[in-house]
Amino acid sequence: MRARMSLTGVHGVIQAAMGWLDSHLWEIEAAGRRYAMRVPSEPEWNERYEDAGRATLAKVLDGGLERMSYVYDIGDYWEHAIIVEKGTASLQSMKYPEFLGGERRCPPEDCGGPQGYYEFLRNISNKNRKIRDEALRWYGCPYDPDDIDEPTIVRALGKIAARRG
Repeated sequence: MRARMSLTGVHGVIQAAMGWLDSHLWEIEAAGRRYAMRVPSEPEWNERYEDAGRATLAKVLDGGLERMSYVYDIGDYWEHAIIVEKGTASLQSMKYPEFLGGERRCPPEDCGGPQGYYEFLRNISNKNRKIRDEALRWYGCPYDPDDIDEPTIVRALGKIAARRG
């Protein structure tokens, strides 16, 4: 992704890569500073965080920062480490963000955090058909944790790139 992207944009890229619906609160912590989306009806929330829409990735990474944390769905608490592996000059001919690779499908939205995800995995592989079918009905379609579904991720990132020109 381009360094001029806001942290709200970084959040959007993570959502696209994870296949999530962007329906929960989130935060990014970098170099001891905490950033999040603005919530007009929650002044206390806004006081605790800097505006992620005004902070750029370049500004946050200035000074050599190589690691940030990202938490999505404060209740389920999906905590991620964002690690900068390499920075290069962007190419004018490239559309960013660009998908470089990955492994495994991300956990479903609203499955109850890491513990709920492991329960979901147990349920969809359960020999008891009723338990398995109920879990898949909740999810809404087949779920293969080993299939990353790269075409869906590439499409979602492509939509972000098209909006950003």
